[in-house]
Amino acid sequence: MPDLELRLPDDVRLHVSVAGPVDAAVTAVLLHGWTLDGRSWHRQVAELRERFGGRVRLVTYDARGHGRSSCLALRDATLAQLGDDLAAVVDEIVPSGPIVLVGHSMGGMTVMEYAHRHPDRFATRTAGLVFVSTTAEGHTHTAYGLSPRITRLIRLAETAGAGVLARCGGWRPPHALLRALRPSIRWMLFGDRCDPADIRLVTSAVARATLRSIGGFRASIGAQHRLETLAALGGLPAAALVGDRDRLTPPPCAESIAAALPTTELTVCPGAGHMLMMERPDEVNAALAGVLDRVLAGRPATRL
Repeated sequence: MPDLELRLPDDVRLHVSVAGPVDAAVTAVLLHGWTLDGRSWHRQVAELRERFGGRVRLVTYDARGHGRSSCLALRDATLAQLGDDLAAVVDEIVPSGPIVLVGHSMGGMTVMEYAHRHPDRFATRTAGLVFVSTTAEGHTHTAYGLSPRITRLIRLAETAGAGVLARCGGWRPPHALLRALRPSIRWMLFGDRCDPADIRLVTSAVARATLRSIGGFRASIGAQHRLETLAALGGLPAAALVGDRDRLTPPPCAESIAAALPTTELTVCPGAGHMLMMERPDEVNAALAGVLDRVLAGRPATRL
């Protein structure tokens, strides 16, 4: 995929990858999760390119402070800022035509923030939505699959640790530490099955995220509530997927999204954890293709 650099008004530089013609009928913008990067979607990009060819353009990008994008000021480590960044990506990289927004975890929350902060622009451009392992209710349902008491202790430790990391600026996690934490990453993010290549990809993505972004976004992610925003989106084709072993955004998160946005087709993947794009690529690809098919069928030649 060709790589671009988008410079934002505050001089943060976003690394953007684009595949497909600029005159494609629909553009899908895929947003990754917290501490990850655009490579999370590699299986979806490959499948959608093969299935749709030039009818669909694909855009992925690394959020500020993640992957190959530049660092950020601590005050900007918020979902609100990420929603504004998405608006800038749409305006600059996809200035015309319908878009389908696809978000994993923090990426899904970013999509909701874009809808909340830029409702007119969202309504004009957005033709479909796909939410993968995400939530509209912050940490309301996050219990890590553990007892309430242990969850409270983990939450306290996580909050304190996030505050320390947020003050570490543009430093990145040491590779030796990440290798030691690989079993914990596997437990937290994956379900019953895990390809070793996926663990390596996730670990390398975390290694690229700045400590400021790892710690700084935590408070905003935990506090967001956007069910009312979703309820106001009307009849957009939509899909939501979740693994029943997801320790971060368990099934009640996806169920509340589907309840707020009744056009949502809900898929629960048995035995899967938080990384559905890797654990269950066939199901995620099918949901993406389903929404894109509906958008293409309803707007076969529309250009805005």
